[in-house]
Amino acid sequence: MEEKEMPNPIEQLQKVSWIKACTTDSIPENEGGCVMIKGKQIAIFNFTKTGEWFATDNQCPHKMQMILSRGMLGDQAGEPKVACPYHKKTFSLNTGECMSGEEYSIQTYPVKIEKNEVFIGLRD
Repeated sequence: MEEKEMPNPIEQLQKVSWIKACTTDSIPENEGGCVMIKGKQIAIFNFTKTGEWFATDNQCPHKMQMILSRGMLGDQAGEPKVACPYHKKTFSLNTGECMSGEEYSIQTYPVKIEKNEVFIGLRD
């Protein structure tokens, strides 16, 4: 029988606040852009290959540079990813885990699109 992961009760109690980040035409197709929300740089990606939007920290944890929004989008075995433009470390856009074999990771954020506006979900 397949083991199911139980939801974290603390996470369930945390409310998600949706913050308007930009308009959909602000982020080029198959590229990223950066916005500042509550003092934090967040990279937003318009991955038109899959018709999905993603948001992560903009800071690459490898060399602590704010550059992920300028990274290359792609996929690895169907998993959408971004590659740091300087160091080529790759990160899952779904989980934030490093796909290059290192123990680095980045924070990911939920994204929703409403009437051509991009909203990022932040936990309170």
